[in-house]
Amino acid sequence: MPEIKVQVTPSSGNVFADLGFPNAATELAKAELATKIAAIIEDRGLSQTQAARVLGIDQPKVSDLVRGKLKPFSVERLFKFLNALDRDIEIVVRPTRRSRRASIRVTVPRKRSGTEG
Repeated sequence: MPEIKVQVTPSSGNVFADLGFPNAATELAKAELATKIAAIIEDRGLSQTQAARVLGIDQPKVSDLVRGKLKPFSVERLFKFLNALDRDIEIVVRPTRRSRRASIRVTVPRKRSGTEG
């Protein structure tokens, strides 16, 4: 059997950058925010219609959001959705470490026992 050679390229940690998307850092942040929003909707057992009422949008937009169709949603709008879902947003600005380029990251605190995540 002939040997098959596979070329592997390590990820930068941002699939959007790896695929050459413009504004890759923003796209990754939007994806991470949308993932958190979808998780909260699921954790609360909300239907898309119920979530639409909470978020102040129509149900098809909720469908787009939870399926990752994020083009019409700005980071600011996703922040507003998280606020509507009773989440605080905290932005931290700090110097970039010399070992990497500047980035935008979304971090979610770990769940504390007895609290919703």
